[in-house]
Amino acid sequence: MKKSPALSTRAAAARVMLQVLDQGKSLSALLPEAASQIKAQDLPLLQEICFGICRVLPRLERIIGLLVQKPLKGKTRIVHCLLLVGLYQLLYLRIPPHAAVDEVVNAAKMLKSDNFRALINGVLRAFLRERQTILATVDKHWQTLHPEWLVNRLKKDYPENWREIVEANNQKPPMWLRVNQQHCTTAHYLHLLAEQGIIAEAGSPDGAIRLQSAVGIHQLPHFEQGWVTVQDSHAQWAAWLLDAQNGERILDACAAPGGKTTHILELSPQAEVMALDVEAARLQRVKENLQRLKQQAEIICGDAAQPQQWLADEAMFDRILLDAPCSASGVIRRHPDIKWLRQEQDIAALSALQRRILTALWPRLKVGGTLLYATCSILKQENQQQIEAFLVNQPNAAIVPILGQNTVSDKQFLPTENGGDGFYYAKLVKTA
Repeated sequence: MKKSPALSTRAAAARVMLQVLDQGKSLSALLPEAASQIKAQDLPLLQEICFGICRVLPRLERIIGLLVQKPLKGKTRIVHCLLLVGLYQLLYLRIPPHAAVDEVVNAAKMLKSDNFRALINGVLRAFLRERQTILATVDKHWQTLHPEWLVNRLKKDYPENWREIVEANNQKPPMWLRVNQQHCTTAHYLHLLAEQGIIAEAGSPDGAIRLQSAVGIHQLPHFEQGWVTVQDSHAQWAAWLLDAQNGERILDACAAPGGKTTHILELSPQAEVMALDVEAARLQRVKENLQRLKQQAEIICGDAAQPQQWLADEAMFDRILLDAPCSASGVIRRHPDIKWLRQEQDIAALSALQRRILTALWPRLKVGGTLLYATCSILKQENQQQIEAFLVNQPNAAIVPILGQNTVSDKQFLPTENGGDGFYYAKLVKTA
């Protein structure tokens, strides 16, 4: 006999949001467990509600502030999260209002907040009655939907186009694919997608395809056979810029979940690749991706800042890809909870960690070898300023032009509505 779900979708969503907002846990860590407590067919709705609330949180909070006289704190915070779920449905989902309200009111009982059902019902129905007046007040001024500290950083780093970055961050991200050129050409894969009724177009770099609308991976032709991988177009530049060659020894530092590792091996199948990550659990994803693509790499669990703990003293690499731990400020539209999980003081700590890893790995690069420094950040403290400081302190490091532009020594990709996410790349060569 099949076990019935432990929670309704709305109850599960409220519980997830409570842990994100009050305990600092990430959606990517919480959703797999939450998915096991609901009906399988309701997972897309759960994801839509949780990601959506994180995307527009300040707007929802302002509405609650207008409708609830006394802030819901302590043990009643779960009720506050239920109101977030209810308001998000009423504003952004095509669910009949009465059904949306009833589902959230019923979820209160599952979350042992039965005494607050009348309050939840009253607040949501008051919003429906006064919707136009409330929204006119809430939306009187343009909202960044970002924390103030992050907006101030963006204004400082990008005074001309910070608003465009904010707007791009608040959009749902496009779905990008990477075609495995070992199996077929980009043109052929576009043809296979068209046969399935999936509208798509080629992008940049070679092998990148953008879908007009996101689909499940099992709808992608030959996905299980490794013909294609889901990966943002700007993330795909990493393997191209690293330019690994067959026979070379390559380190992919901070490799999980393995998208860049597998791309390196697609472009240079006979390269000797070591995939390193500090989190054993995340390395499981690397193993799964390698298995699906039928590739081989040495997988090591270790701290990139402590190579002596996992690497022989004499071991050296021809090329190193350092996809450094960062604020992830360039991928906010894919992970909108970053806006509320990341704190301003984290940036200095992350910058120091990046510096330690960069300094620790540099001696393991052969003379004449290449280190590609990469982040999914758009903050200059983690990117341009990090590399500038490293070059001052390392006389045997030189930055080389990338993307075939002699005047451009590094590259900052910014998130754009139909383009890729925010990524930074700097290519360093070790001189004698």
